[in-house]
Amino acid sequence: MKFLDLAKVNIRSGSGGNGCISFRREKYIEYGGPDGGDGGKGGSVVAEVVEGLNTLIDFRYQQHFFASNGQGGMGRQRTGADGDDIVLRLPVGTEILDEDQETVIADLTEVGQQVVLARGGNGGWGNLRFTTSTNRAPRRANPGQDGVERTIWLRLKLIADVGLLGLPNAGKSTFLAATSNARPKVADYPFTTLVPNLGVVGVDGVEFVVADVPGLIAGAHAGRGLGDRFLGHVERCAVLLHLIDGTSGDPVGDYRTIIDELESYAGALADTPRVTVLNKIDTLDPEERAFLAEEIAAGTGAQVLQMSGATGEGVTEVLRALRGQIDADRLRRSQDAQEDAATWQP
Repeated sequence: MKFLDLAKVNIRSGSGGNGCISFRREKYIEYGGPDGGDGGKGGSVVAEVVEGLNTLIDFRYQQHFFASNGQGGMGRQRTGADGDDIVLRLPVGTEILDEDQETVIADLTEVGQQVVLARGGNGGWGNLRFTTSTNRAPRRANPGQDGVERTIWLRLKLIADVGLLGLPNAGKSTFLAATSNARPKVADYPFTTLVPNLGVVGVDGVEFVVADVPGLIAGAHAGRGLGDRFLGHVERCAVLLHLIDGTSGDPVGDYRTIIDELESYAGALADTPRVTVLNKIDTLDPEERAFLAEEIAAGTGAQVLQMSGATGEGVTEVLRALRGQIDADRLRRSQDAQEDAATWQP
């Protein structure tokens, strides 16, 4: 299944049915009077989060979703049938944006969430509704209300606990393949990862989800390389795992490149808790490992762990550090929820 995280969709709700102008004409009834029914309501366009989806690929093959119109009213006081709603089935983590791609209409983060994107038009009144004490035979009825037509954008942001960051070929996919059942493409050249990958990682009996996004380069926020298109997938993460290639020759410069891109993309993302790791230590001797780790720590002020995704050395310690950050984030969210519940008043 191909991965797609951005789609443009045209939607239109149904128009309401017209009201009916009708009069009773039964035999032996001298004063029949009006009996026109109301029109039915038009169908709405609804977005719903469902399980089992992790891509927007369905919206590549269909971009137009039109709900049905309401049926017109009929004689003998019969109301027209309502139009059927149309439901857009979306994966968890989908943002719905207006046509300008900036205004957020809804952010769907839980299974079962629903939001009405275009409400169906109301049905028109039949002439029975216009009967008064002075107008016993009205010859007027209302037309149905028009439906709503709009263009929206769907943007998927994967739901993960940990986001992998680093320059191309820093070993992110190797780490994900070594710690989970995910099978991302691994090769000895840059940009082997072209789409985000998810993997479930476990340590000490606790599991969490890791997202691997394509590597960043200097100027990615301005569109260089793969650009910042996939950074949205790590915005929701509790912690970022920043991998630095121990064989690059300038680990401090590599570190600053990624941090600069995070700050240029969104300042809040740069403030997300990070675990910094010197990767590929299997290619270094003990003195080189210690020297590079001290150099990175001195140049960045960050605590540096050491790991080799290829051999597994140091991986468990990194996973435990990630788990600690995830637990702290979940505790903070729980306390915030309790405070909100305590301060809420009807």
